[in-house]
Amino acid sequence: MAMQNLAVLVLCFAAGLLLRRSARMPESTPAALNGFIVHVGLPALTLHHLRHFSPDAGIAAPLLMAWILFALGAAFFLGAQRVFRWPAATTGALILTGALGNTAFIGLPMIECFFGREHLPLGILIDQLGTYVVLSTVGLFTAAMLSAGSLSPRAVLRRVFSFPPFLAVIAATVLAPVPFPEWLDAGLVRLGDTVAPLALVSVGFQLRLGALRAQWRPLAAGLGYKLVAGPLAILALLAATVGLDSDTARITVFEAAMAPMIGGAIVAIEHKLDPDLVTLMVGIGIPLSFLTLPVWWYALTGI
Repeated sequence: MAMQNLAVLVLCFAAGLLLRRSARMPESTPAALNGFIVHVGLPALTLHHLRHFSPDAGIAAPLLMAWILFALGAAFFLGAQRVFRWPAATTGALILTGALGNTAFIGLPMIECFFGREHLPLGILIDQLGTYVVLSTVGLFTAAMLSAGSLSPRAVLRRVFSFPPFLAVIAATVLAPVPFPEWLDAGLVRLGDTVAPLALVSVGFQLRLGALRAQWRPLAAGLGYKLVAGPLAILALLAATVGLDSDTARITVFEAAMAPMIGGAIVAIEHKLDPDLVTLMVGIGIPLSFLTLPVWWYALTGI
């Protein structure tokens, strides 16, 4: 089943590539697909699954993972900047993409693919209360600082509390005791099922390789940290503290190994942080993760 689900994801990514080459769809297609995912698909997925999820004390480590991954990544890329003398925009692009994982668009379908649908609530919590909160706070401040911009605390709070999937987390928490009609719950499931295929089509549509030659060094550093070094650090930390003998710990490491975050890429581009590098980080990092994530899964399930 895992390989069948992975094949569907790869086919959706390939469909995005082919649709762009065919020129049958407008350049604004990814914006429309992402808009539907953010405003409809992901909130529906969140509302359905979180209502049936009972968190426990073990949830602390998964939620802290995104903060630790970001802090270690920021330190790594700032150190690399001093060695290679990259401009601030390049370092900002690497931090916003390489230090934040794609725990929603790629993470959720990959969790379903390799660990099973019953673990989706944990993935949603890691994304909404971990990765997205990091992006919406220190991520936005980092982008503003490295682009010589400014960002007020009010703007940060407005960004967090106006994000539809985050609002869905709050709604799911409040409505947990309320039974939903069967037709409504089934409708939420059907809408949530659109997240994975639409996200992969969108990513495939956006892939650009023109700037690869000029950006190979920072690209290698960014993907090396995001896909290998960062998750290894999380694995070592969990092994030394809570252990790796639970699905929660294994999925936490698996989420740390996800491809660069699309949301972080959008923020980086909005702040003019090396858009060519940002596009390569996402466009190459996501298909490359189709090869690295199965390796992580085999390694984690063998522990």
